[in-house]
Amino acid sequence: METTSRTAAQAVSADVGRKVDGYLLAAFPWYGLDEAFTGPRWLMRVGVAADGTVEHGATGHGETPTIRVETTKETERFAVVVTVADRPVRRSADGTGVLDATSVSTAAWLAGSGLLAQTWPSQMDRTLRDDWLDQQTMIAWELADDLDGESWSELILPVDGVPTPFRYRESEYGWVLAGSASEDADGVHIGAYGRGMSAYGVAFSVIQDLAGYEG
Repeated sequence: METTSRTAAQAVSADVGRKVDGYLLAAFPWYGLDEAFTGPRWLMRVGVAADGTVEHGATGHGETPTIRVETTKETERFAVVVTVADRPVRRSADGTGVLDATSVSTAAWLAGSGLLAQTWPSQMDRTLRDDWLDQQTMIAWELADDLDGESWSELILPVDGVPTPFRYRESEYGWVLAGSASEDADGVHIGAYGRGMSAYGVAFSVIQDLAGYEG
């Protein structure tokens, strides 16, 4: 499929100086929830390629999620927006291989794996969580590779005020969606995941000032 490989999609996180510095290095616009959302906003981390190019990142909205065992999904309300640069097939930074193109599937994979990383099944022993996470992450990868499958439905949401189609699915751990911004948005794909906040009511827009985000 036209997505980055799992290795590229899980690129090393950049935390250069202040956390915001990694976001400022990106050559594409970042997306978040639009101004209708009035709650807390916070930065997560950016993913970079081996040559230091920023490839993707995420911004959080609402309560900062936690995987503490005593925390249940009913007590959390958050939505995370993932922005992925639109990249063609290209050679790796060291010239030894080729990286696949990014696509909506890339955004779906990053959103799905992001939700899993913030999830802790309350009935599971801590020592088993890594095995569970590996298994569920592989399932999320397979789902992202089949966006036209029956596991997904279509959801129309505003992106910069324009109704935009997204692929959407729910699970017991929360919801995940993915789509693309308009062609004049410097070529980005948008993924999102959340819990406690309805995906049907979210809208996305370009972040004009990162100062509104903590971190």
